[in-house]
Amino acid sequence: MATPSSHASKAGTKGVPREHRRRQMLEAATEEFGAHGYAAASLPAIAARVGVTKTLLHQYFGTKEDLYVACLVPVGDRLLGTIRAAMGEGGAAPHTPLRVLHGIFTALEGRREAWFVLYDTSLPSGGEAARRASEYWAAIDRLAAGGTAELLREAGSTDPLDADALKYVWRDLVATLVRWWVKHPEQTPEAMTRRCARLFAAAATLTPDGHPD
Repeated sequence: MATPSSHASKAGTKGVPREHRRRQMLEAATEEFGAHGYAAASLPAIAARVGVTKTLLHQYFGTKEDLYVACLVPVGDRLLGTIRAAMGEGGAAPHTPLRVLHGIFTALEGRREAWFVLYDTSLPSGGEAARRASEYWAAIDRLAAGGTAELLREAGSTDPLDADALKYVWRDLVATLVRWWVKHPEQTPEAMTRRCARLFAAAATLTPDGHPD
């Protein structure tokens, strides 16, 4: 899991406006869930990050799962919106993958652990958190499927199995790149995008003229 990128204030919340205090709690919870996963995350630890009691945390958000959903929704909305905007209305083009990656890196900058909130394998099955997360996964997968299929058509492939395989490759590639990025906090979104461009260019040289035999 991710290492928290920052620590919320522990100075307490006396006199803090309700919305500001709520935002502090959500930031602390996102860090805790992102760093440790839903199953291992601790509500007392979240409360301690902002100098409040566990009881107050429950008063604001209800159960642990309710709090998780409150963290998940803005993360999922932000990433889904970013990917849609990066793909644009003109369809996929050769530069679209880099544009999508740059959008993801930019959306996560300053809150990189949020990626692990969206893609958390420790969510209890059948619960609201798992249901909401799976909806975001499915929506992002649909965008990836459409984009990869269009790129393949541009390259002359109409084999649906090619498109299906590339969708899985793309999904795992994005996850791997984000995980690498989290371990290298000095890498800016722009630096990561340039790195990805170099990696893609190197990958294209693996076949003659960038095309399969």
